[in-house]
Amino acid sequence: MTEAIDAPEPVRLWTRASRTLAQLRPQRVGLRTRILLIFTMGFLVLSIFLAAITFSFAKSTLVNQRDRSNVEQAYRDAGVALNDLRSSPASAQPVIDTLSRLGIGFPLLNYHDDWTAGSARFGPEAVPALLKDRVLIDGVPARMIVTLDGEAVMIIGIPIPEVGAAYFEFSSLSEINSTLRSVALSLMFAGFITTLFGVVLGTVASRRVVKPLGDAAQAAKAIAGGRLDTRLETTDDHDLKLLADSFNDMASALQQRVERDARFASDVSHELRSPLMTLAASVEVMQARRDEMPERAQAALDLLVGDVIRFQGLVEDLLEISRFDAGAIRLHLEDLPVAEFVRQAIGVSSLPQTPLTVTERAERLVMHVDRRRLARVVANLIDNARLHGGGEPEAIVSEAENEGEPIGHVWIAVEDHGSGVPLDERHLIFERFARGAVAGRRSSSDGAGLGLALVDEHVRLHGGNVWVEDRLDGEPGARFVIELPAEEVRP
Repeated sequence: MTEAIDAPEPVRLWTRASRTLAQLRPQRVGLRTRILLIFTMGFLVLSIFLAAITFSFAKSTLVNQRDRSNVEQAYRDAGVALNDLRSSPASAQPVIDTLSRLGIGFPLLNYHDDWTAGSARFGPEAVPALLKDRVLIDGVPARMIVTLDGEAVMIIGIPIPEVGAAYFEFSSLSEINSTLRSVALSLMFAGFITTLFGVVLGTVASRRVVKPLGDAAQAAKAIAGGRLDTRLETTDDHDLKLLADSFNDMASALQQRVERDARFASDVSHELRSPLMTLAASVEVMQARRDEMPERAQAALDLLVGDVIRFQGLVEDLLEISRFDAGAIRLHLEDLPVAEFVRQAIGVSSLPQTPLTVTERAERLVMHVDRRRLARVVANLIDNARLHGGGEPEAIVSEAENEGEPIGHVWIAVEDHGSGVPLDERHLIFERFARGAVAGRRSSSDGAGLGLALVDEHVRLHGGNVWVEDRLDGEPGARFVIELPAEEVRP
């Protein structure tokens, strides 16, 4: 006997982590969302690119203009200092006073290695050593941008060798920074407006792009619902025209195939009725003289009678299916009490003694249905339970479970005691000729896989639904449920 071995703890942890990551993995976004994201990201990148270029150009222009104006002003002020020092060489203070009167706020003069400043904040210690060496030692005009107390300042140094002096002038760049901040805010706002425009344009474009796909999806849904004459409208657009033409060609081919198959089933059914009637009449004649036959002949006759009955049911089912495909079904609707109708339908079925349970509220329900076709539905479900249910079936009529809401539907359920229907086959057993893998394990060969297909067709014609589930009491077996519109009639 083999014993199960539990996986090691690290393996279990890895498995749980893998499942968690798989659940957290982002789902692929739709086509419309992808188009919207492409437009949004495109306009955002374009906005950033244009803003960067514009800001760089504005900064370069402002700095160059300010640099030229500061240099020109410094040379004019240095000329004033030269003239004053020639006329009054004793001291540099009168020169600073003169420059201050002219509106020069931050002059600095080195005269015979003595420093004279127009402001205590902008003294010789504020001038970088590199700039001092360049002007005082090398005798070359130079300028440098430094940060003093958190403020950007341009320092321009001009040597005045005629009088043994050097002139330095400080110019604040705070106005340029303020202007650049305003430009940056304007560019950010413009980028936001541009990106917003990209979102709007992407929304409109995605709708226009996806609309043909939506039309194709609606047309495909209509074809799946039985409207085989549905077609897409042609357009002048080359790409969309190719899609529409291909879709229409496919729909036409499908319609021809379905109509050909439907005609074939109808023709075969009609052609089989005549020989089948002759065969049935012959069997009746043989049945009348059954007692005169030997025992083996009687057994063969019984088998023949069963096959003829089964053959008659198959032909009738094929004729009914062909009427569905041809759209020739016409319902004769009338108001019927649900409980009484189900009792009558069970009474004329193959198992008239089938137990029936009706809830108190279901006794007052009335439905608007075709009596003959819905009786066929109930009979098919009982026959299905008789053939494959492992015992006598049970019928239940109840109101749909809508707590706190008025009754709008009724449930007609047939339960059996068979092996049930596997989950992966519950959507297949209502298809034509699809009996599922369970059919291979059935002891009976009756049925051709059309009974439940007819149930589904009839119920859908009445605006209802049909499905199969497990029994509610937990016992083995299947529970077939028909849901139909109904209303409660108050006494």
